[in-house]
Amino acid sequence: METRFSEAQLATPAIQEANRILRTCVHCGFCTATCPTYVLLGDELDSPRGRIYQIKHMLESDKPPKPGLVKHVDRCLTCLSCMTTCPSGVDYVRLIEHARVRIEATHRRPLGERLMRTLLATVVPRPSVFRLALVAGRLGRFAQGLMPGRLKGMVAMAPDRIAAPSPVDRPGVYPAEGERRKRVVMMSGCAQQVLRPAINEATMRLLTRLGCEVVVPSGGGCCGAVVLHMGREDEARAAARRNIAAWEKVAAQDGGLDAVVSNASGCGTSVKDYGHLLADDPAWADRAAAMAALTKDVSEVLADLEITPRPGRPYISVAYHSACSLQHGQKIPDLPKTLLARAGFDVRVPAESHICCGSAGTYNILQPALSAQLKARKVANLKATGAVVVAAGNIGCLEHIGRGLDRPVVHTVELLDWATGGPKPAGL
Repeated sequence: METRFSEAQLATPAIQEANRILRTCVHCGFCTATCPTYVLLGDELDSPRGRIYQIKHMLESDKPPKPGLVKHVDRCLTCLSCMTTCPSGVDYVRLIEHARVRIEATHRRPLGERLMRTLLATVVPRPSVFRLALVAGRLGRFAQGLMPGRLKGMVAMAPDRIAAPSPVDRPGVYPAEGERRKRVVMMSGCAQQVLRPAINEATMRLLTRLGCEVVVPSGGGCCGAVVLHMGREDEARAAARRNIAAWEKVAAQDGGLDAVVSNASGCGTSVKDYGHLLADDPAWADRAAAMAALTKDVSEVLADLEITPRPGRPYISVAYHSACSLQHGQKIPDLPKTLLARAGFDVRVPAESHICCGSAGTYNILQPALSAQLKARKVANLKATGAVVVAAGNIGCLEHIGRGLDRPVVHTVELLDWATGGPKPAGL
């Protein structure tokens, strides 16, 4: 693709990167076939190729974005399916990040949108605040009919029961059972530890049972993905620095650090990108790259360990939903399925497994109509497998799909924990 940036524009690192990405695109259109919004709407402006053209025009003109561009960029799920499909290797995610940062800096959204985005950026990354918000949401259901659409949707998502904080999310060192084979940090996450603490509990049991000493560090927190996807790059960088500093303290202790383990693939994708996020910060660039290299999805760590199913292990059918952040973001499409099969489960793959379920971080709140259409499509494909349970590796997918299915939706580690001696997952 031809670009027309001025020499002054090309003097900035952000435009240099955008220019390189834009020039990689050859207009082939392969991306349109796998883009969820294009599949739903059939609008070229809601395809990756269409968004690339619009972003190119905005950056070249060096003017604030037009409302139409904002609408089409906001509709992007950042599922990255287009990057898996692209034969030219267009780094679309970087371009959409540039666009979101530019939009956040130069475009004034309507008051309701600004308040909603500030609410999400303030509440979701802070577990204690998020827990209080869910309690308030339950109490506010009586007035749900009087609320504006998006706030009404948020209140509807509040679970009927809010679990107490789990002990495994407290900072501490959890010793391996038997000989120590690895020493790892477990990311507790933010929304996940509030919505489904059983996931971290199953992860802790599974890792320690297989010989990992697990450290839950103090001083860390949200990975920064929520605010980054809203264009709040400085807030995302601050979150990254906090986590890196906390994990470096663990690495400096006796035994070192073999991995930073994520059991929420959206978080893992974000942390694996810390090297790029802080690449322009001389004080943090190398430190960020080092921690990004140590970050592993929990399935990657489990693949290095020997999973031995217990006698009389369960043999049930499992429909595996491959979260976009895992299959497209981290390029791990098959490993969880292999682990489940090794543990004795009958693993089934739904049709259109490459298409997003519509959760996509806060997308289901900010774009509820499109999100609902994608969920309905995903739920129908999962039901068609005939499996008795659905497994996935990302909390957003679990919560989103779970509200449309008539069968349990659990994390992959919960099934692996059960198969190797842990308790049966709730709902089975």
